[in-house]
Amino acid sequence: MQVVDLNRTETLSLRGGLEVAFPISSATGSAASAVVWIELEPAGAVPEHCDSAEELLYVVSGEVEASVGDESGVLRAGELAVVPPMAPHSLRNVGDEEARVLGFFAGCTVVSTFTDGFGPEDEQLFVIGAPRFLAAQLEEAATLRA
Repeated sequence: MQVVDLNRTETLSLRGGLEVAFPISSATGSAASAVVWIELEPAGAVPEHCDSAEELLYVVSGEVEASVGDESGVLRAGELAVVPPMAPHSLRNVGDEEARVLGFFAGCTVVSTFTDGFGPEDEQLFVIGAPRFLAAQLEEAATLRA
């Protein structure tokens, strides 16, 4: 049994008031699903991107504006949103306190493509579940399709 204590999960600090961790994926032995743990400071954001797998976003605490495709709305603690595979989506903390979001992927290895460079070296392409950190810059701007 794989057990994760999200209160003790080590996160990676990224720009824009975002901290993130991937405590469950193929890299940790999962065969069919992955999890992302997101902490957003007030006004912090997860920039627009697409994921290769469907994602369920569950707001644990705080308030976030979620944009999925051409729809957007505010999600509060206890609310859940479905993000179809390859749908452009983003999150932004619209509250005065830290927001925490738990994302569940319908796949143990997920490819995420950001509209703009986002990683430490402006990478746009990330593989969640790779045995080691795997990211790449794209030669041309990514085209997002739902």
